Amino acid sequence: MAHTLTRTLAALAAATCLATAAAVATAAPSEQATGTIESGYSAPGPWQVTAQHAFACCDTTGAAYDVWYPTDLGAKGFRHPVITLGDGTLALPHQYTYLLQHLASWGFVVIAPENVATGTGADITAAANYLVQQNSTPASIFFQKLNPDEIGAVGHSQGAVGALNAMINSGGAIKTAVPIELPIQLSCLPGICADTRRIEAGSVFFVNGAQDSVISPSTQAQPWQTSGLQSEQAYYEATPETVAKAWATVNDANHNDVQGQPDCAAASFPCVRGVYSYLGYPTAWLLDQLTGDVRAHSVFVSGTGELFDQNESWSNQISNITS
Repeated sequence: MAHTLTRTLAALAAATCLATAAAVATAAPSEQATGTIESGYSAPGPWQVTAQHAFACCDTTGAAYDVWYPTDLGAKGFRHPVITLGDGTLALPHQYTYLLQHLASWGFVVIAPENVATGTGADITAAANYLVQQNSTPASIFFQKLNPDEIGAVGHSQGAVGALNAMINSGGAIKTAVPIELPIQLSCLPGICADTRRIEAGSVFFVNGAQDSVISPSTQAQPWQTSGLQSEQAYYEATPETVAKAWATVNDANHNDVQGQPDCAAASFPCVRGVYSYLGYPTAWLLDQLTGDVRAHSVFVSGTGELFDQNESWSNQISNITS
């Protein structure tokens, strides 16, 4: 069963090619968002964006790093938080161009290893460490432009496993994680399963699609205490209450919608509508956790935040954030 699901995971995340180049953030159709605050963060942020493929070399596999960053780095003395990406099985960073460019437009410097197997989290962490080093390197464009104390990890599928592992093993350096379509433990590769019971610090926003019922189902039939972490609900419940956490499901999305550019035309199968719903609230979460954005924080307050307020595009909304 585990081998079958692993092969399924690999097939569903198979790469499709889309070239990347230096670019300015393009307009996201914020009307796709149903919440007022969600719409705001679904639209491009105030920063123009530059992308560089193979900016530097290398991670432990010899893979290069791709970066997306505000073109006017450090304008008005701003120190940019860092986002490190884990892509899905057999996928590459350019398949997430729209999402990563969007995050950079909100002031983040984003780095992603061109690594097709990021589940251990080691290379996700190494990418973040590379940028921290660049912040102290006078010859680097990032010299004294970054905030090395504010690092987040975003991951998709196997990369979601890696994002959690990176945060867990970072010694507190990675402060928050956004695992998207986190696979059930039955499908994980030997020795790299995500175990949210191990999270001792940081914060997590779990996001999955309602139509992703095989790899990242929302719920499970048996209690996770006896059958293992086989659903998003189980991962959320197993995360200690001492950790700030939230979970929400995009109602009409499938496993690879996050790869949309922005729709499904360039995404790996299966994709239903594209990246639209993965823009607003994940961006808000990262801005809240890494910059202290008060408006963004309000979204996730249990029971009263916009995420919970009859938001028709989302279900399974839950959070332990009370104020």
